[in-house]
Amino acid sequence: MFFKFAKATNDYQIPTVSVPTVTSSPGGATAIVTLEQEQINVRSGPNTNYPVVGVLIAGQRIPAIGRSIGGDWVQIVYPGVPGGVAWVYSPLVIIEGSLPLVEPPPTPTPKTTPTIDPTLAAQFIVEVPPTRLPTFTAPPPLIIPTHEAIELNQPLRNIPMGLIVIGLGIIGLFGVLISFLQGR
Repeated sequence: MFFKFAKATNDYQIPTVSVPTVTSSPGGATAIVTLEQEQINVRSGPNTNYPVVGVLIAGQRIPAIGRSIGGDWVQIVYPGVPGGVAWVYSPLVIIEGSLPLVEPPPTPTPKTTPTIDPTLAAQFIVEVPPTRLPTFTAPPPLIIPTHEAIELNQPLRNIPMGLIVIGLGIIGLFGVLISFLQGR
C-alpha cells in the first residue's frame, strides 16, 4: 500500500479585514463529570425522587447554571428535556467557576399513590383475646428456727471459758520453757 501525498501550495486567501481572535473562555461556569464513574444520572430535579432524564459520561463538560440551596445538586444545560435544564449530584462533578443559587422545580407527584386495600389489611389484624389477670397467692407462713434449750447440768459447761483459755496458755508457756532449756 502506497500513499501519494500532494504537495502543499501556498494558495491561501489573505483576509482583507481584521479577523477577531478569541482570547478568553466562554462565560459561565462549567461542570465536568469526574472520572470516578463511567457515567452519572441526570435528573429533572435536585433529588433522587425526580425521574432520570439522561446520563453524562466520565470527563464530559457541560455548562452549569446554578446550584441547589444545600449545594448538593447542580443545575446544568441539558437540551432535549422540557425547559432545557436538568440536575446532577454535585459530588460527581467538578465545578469550574461560581454558581448562583437557583430555585428547584416543584417536587414531582408519584405516578401511583400507595393505598391500602381495606379487605387485605383486615386479614392481618390480629385480635388478642383477653386473659385473666394474674392472681395474688399469699406466701407460705414464715418459719422462724428455734434452738433447743441447753441444760446447765453438764460437767463441761460449769467451767468458765476464760479459765480454759488461761490454762492452755500456761501449758503452752511451760512447753516453750522446756524447749528453751533443752536447746542449751
